[in-house]
Amino acid sequence: MAYTQPSSPFTKLRKTTTGKGRHFLKAKEGAGMTAKGRAAYNKETGGDLKAPQPGGGKRRTSYCARSKGQMNMHNIDCSKTPEKRICAARRRWKC
Repeated sequence: MAYTQPSSPFTKLRKTTTGKGRHFLKAKEGAGMTAKGRAAYNKETGGDLKAPQPGGGKRRTSYCARSKGQMNMHNIDCSKTPEKRICAARRRWKC
């Protein structure tokens, strides 16, 4: 069983990729949260999650560097396994 923090807002937010109240995209759709999912998370936590920034900027640079480190750490090669969520998210961010 995976460890989750008891105070994490994701424990309350439904993590679904199908149906009417879904908050996450499937890997084939580009992974990540939907607009409604971000709105629900922001309402629950008072946070300020934003949509991916594929046009460029500091958030994109930071995300691309961070996700590249995750790929290296887990030995993921997107040319061999493009269906992985990290690969789909990196495509969505245009990394």
